Amino acid sequence: MSTVSKRQNANTNSVSNSDVDFSSNLTDKQRKELEDLKKPAKANEFGGAIGTPLLTFGLPILVYWLWASLEFNQGYPLRPEELSVAGFQKFFVDLYYLVISYAYPTKEAAVIYFAWFFFQAFLQHFVPGKATLGSPLPGGKRLPYVLNGWASWWITMIAVPAGAYFGLYKATILYDHYAPMLTVVNIWSFVFTILLKIHAKIKDEEERMSGYFFYDFWMGFARNPRIGSFDLKLFCEARPGLILWVLFNFSIAAKQYEQFGFIPISTIMVSAFHAWYIADYYYHEEAILTTMDIITEKFGYMLVYGDLAWVPFTYCFQTYYILKHTDAAGKPIQITNEYALLVLAIFSVGFYLFRWVNSQKHAFRRNPENPIWGKRPEFIATKRGTKLLVSGFWGICRHLNYTGDIIISWAWCLPCGFDSIVPYFYGIYFTTLDFHRCHRDHRACLEKYGDDWKEYCRRVPYVFIPYIF
Repeated sequence: MSTVSKRQNANTNSVSNSDVDFSSNLTDKQRKELEDLKKPAKANEFGGAIGTPLLTFGLPILVYWLWASLEFNQGYPLRPEELSVAGFQKFFVDLYYLVISYAYPTKEAAVIYFAWFFFQAFLQHFVPGKATLGSPLPGGKRLPYVLNGWASWWITMIAVPAGAYFGLYKATILYDHYAPMLTVVNIWSFVFTILLKIHAKIKDEEERMSGYFFYDFWMGFARNPRIGSFDLKLFCEARPGLILWVLFNFSIAAKQYEQFGFIPISTIMVSAFHAWYIADYYYHEEAILTTMDIITEKFGYMLVYGDLAWVPFTYCFQTYYILKHTDAAGKPIQITNEYALLVLAIFSVGFYLFRWVNSQKHAFRRNPENPIWGKRPEFIATKRGTKLLVSGFWGICRHLNYTGDIIISWAWCLPCGFDSIVPYFYGIYFTTLDFHRCHRDHRACLEKYGDDWKEYCRRVPYVFIPYIF
């Protein structure tokens, strides 16, 4: 889940000693890596064979509940009238009728979404960009990529507002079709994942399958499925969901202007924070090729739903809340200039930490001799031929980049005030995600590096906050 993904946080701070190109002359180690991909996997992630079907069907229901709380309850969480079987039954029946009444998929919503989806696919395939190779995969293969996200971002940021300006569609079009589009994308996420299964089966690219249908459906099938040179995972990770999230904010802001005659400063702040973050993501696009999502995760429903539905349709909940949570006179609740400056300061600290920590890691990957804080970098040379950085921020904590990201996530929520927990869903979710991601990183690195990782943990004992945690 891009989530779910969805940030430039790599699972290790290592750099390869050599760039190995795939060829028929495999070493014994590379041959064993390829053989291991066909071995059965244990269903031990995300609750295994029981947890993954609950997540598969539960996440769309959760998103519908949050949407209904915003749309129909002023941003306060909808709750059962009584804590009983009958109360919960009525609650879910009521939610069901809200969905089929207001979020039923429409032709207009489908046209909007798929026009958007294939427009981004067109940009991904045809816009010129930087040619580069990805990180070595099992067996030594390195996939070629053309990174054109920065150019595609600006093309989109010019083209979409221009279309509204010249009257091709209303600026509020995305907000106006939010709910039926959500259902369209929910359905598309299931269909897309089934197509990925068929694609992996036909091309014999399935890796580490467990034999449990929903576990494999959730975790994925192939690591880097491609149609020709078009990388499906990179596209879904980096394009339709991320930019749509920003455009949802802009569309909601347009709705506020239409409804109130002005755009609240809280909406301006949140929208600017999100746009800045995504622009930075594309400016440093090459970093995505070193993330856990691209390197190690298989491509299945977890990433598909996270990339296509979860990110754009829940990450805009702060601006959605500001639109719907009004005072007795029907006006949006305002924040003071002093409070706005405080939130800006918190966001700036988090972003500076996030970007600086990640920049150190990526600079080390490019040139391990490049000084860090005026000194030659220290590292642990692993038996696998990689280097684990123990200088700079990476000698203070293992994941200060996660710490910065968590600070950012809460700064995005603070402009919403404190009347309801719903706009803070993102901060709660993302903090939980980073803790879980850190746990998965640790297990993966322990398996990958063995005693070298134990030595790294001994030298860098703190994870998020020095001398505390």
